[in-house]
Amino acid sequence: MAGPTESTAAELAAIGDNVAQYRTRVADLADRFIGTERDDVVTAIHEVERRLRNAERTIVRALRVLD
Repeated sequence: MAGPTESTAAELAAIGDNVAQYRTRVADLADRFIGTERDDVVTAIHEVERRLRNAERTIVRALRVLD
């Protein structure tokens, strides 16, 4: 049976993978509006992407602490 550190790391890794997938999906959404007059939408979507990237990095740091 995995200890609390291993199970926490496994769960964080899975969450990190999901966050990475969501970041990619969000980034793809911006492509629909690039070249249109909706720069506001592109800016907002890119902000979401940046925050998801930061979440990914934070998860990676947490995983390093658990190592």
